[in-house]
Amino acid sequence: MVDVGAKPVTARVAIASGRITMSREAFVALRAGRIAKGEALALARAAGIAAAKRTSEWIPLCHTVPLDHVRVEIRPHPAQRAFTVEAQAAARWSTGVEMEALVAVAAGLLTLYDMAKAIDRGMTIDRIRLLRKSGGRSGTWTRRGGGPVRRTRSLSG
Repeated sequence: MVDVGAKPVTARVAIASGRITMSREAFVALRAGRIAKGEALALARAAGIAAAKRTSEWIPLCHTVPLDHVRVEIRPHPAQRAFTVEAQAAARWSTGVEMEALVAVAAGLLTLYDMAKAIDRGMTIDRIRLLRKSGGRSGTWTRRGGGPVRRTRSLSG
């Protein structure tokens, strides 16, 4: 692991997103909450949050970060028969939270796949990417043309 002991503790926020596309039948069932396994969208949000909290168990050499906040949103895109999962992770720490946001997205997308695979095994997960990060020595970075980025929650209050 990289030694971050001398780095200052600062407010850090990262936003990531990804997409899953599927058949019309799977999309309609997920959106309507008619999946045999249960409420897929709520479960995918919960999976994303839980995964963000355990990122260091997923990614070798990743620091355990005490997260202040994790938000996972799932948005439907009917014309593309797709859902976008967007996650925001925030912490006051000496290392960034990019991996936590990315892991939250991956877990949310994988949960949607698992919930709907009985309907469509040909679903495609793609476009998992960091959209924005702030805090730390390198400051703020925003992906050009990266899609929707919601206003981040203030860590000071």
